Amino acid sequence: MAQLYFKYGAMGSSKTANALMARFNYEERGQETLLVKPQLDQRDGDHMVRSRIGLTHPCVYFHEMRAMGEEALKRYACVIVDEAQFLTREEVLFLVHLVDACNIPVMCYGLRTDFKGELFEGSYALLVMADKIEEVKTICWCGKKATFNARFDEQGRVLKEGAQVVLGANDKYIGLCRRHWMANDLGPDFHPRGAGD
Repeated sequence: MAQLYFKYGAMGSSKTANALMARFNYEERGQETLLVKPQLDQRDGDHMVRSRIGLTHPCVYFHEMRAMGEEALKRYACVIVDEAQFLTREEVLFLVHLVDACNIPVMCYGLRTDFKGELFEGSYALLVMADKIEEVKTICWCGKKATFNARFDEQGRVLKEGAQVVLGANDKYIGLCRRHWMANDLGPDFHPRGAGD
């Protein structure tokens, strides 16, 4: 039976690299996958998924996948969704339909919370609806597990106010453990890019 998976992690935990590796593993075994992301995320170019370590692959946008129709989607061994935190609840329910009614496994990768420590709409819906929930782990500067996403400004100050989504600013985020996120502590060796240049 197909299942809905939500694999979440803090910034820098290699979620996108994991998504691209899952796609590769399916296709290496001759099983076609569909790589999808919300159109909101165009940081890596039009119709492209790119990991920080340099892996890339073309994708379709979520609304384009929906327009394909159920019969066309049934040819895929798996649907893989990157940046799933940007989905709406209704879009997550569509993924549930693909799993339950069409028997298509769906693997979603994304952030659980934003820089304020609040759930994204898509993440909330996935935490409620997913059959399997798995954390993709990374570490804080102190060596503890990073579970929070800190946004910082040019001076290296941690921000906890502002718009939930700021795309194209990967160099303004870092994963921290709860203690250091609460303390607004980016670490003794942290130097904002451009400082002192």
